[in-house]
Amino acid sequence: MSPRMVPAAADRAGRTDRPLAITVDGAPVSGIEGQSIAGVLLGAGRLSWRRGPSGPRGVFCGIGACFDCLVTVNGEPDVRACRRTAREGDAVLTRERE
Repeated sequence: MSPRMVPAAADRAGRTDRPLAITVDGAPVSGIEGQSIAGVLLGAGRLSWRRGPSGPRGVFCGIGACFDCLVTVNGEPDVRACRRTAREGDAVLTRERE
C-alpha cells in the first residue's frame, strides 16, 4: 500500500471521489468514500500510528495478515486499519499516544 493516490479519472475501479470525514485522535481527517482507514491515514501523510519494539509501525502487509496497523475505531479496539473501510464520522484512536 502506498500513499500515492490515482486520479479518479484514471482509476479503473470507477471511484467517484465522494469525500468523507473522520477524526483521528480527535483531529479531523478527510478521505474518499471506499478508502480503508489505513488509506485515509496514508493519504493524510501519516505513515505510522503506533510504536513497536523496533520503531514506528503503520501498514506493513496491507492485507490484514500482520496486525501492524491496529487502531481503535468507534470504541472497538484492535481493528486492522488496512481491512476496515472508513465511514463518515468514524472516530479513530491510534496508539501513538501510549
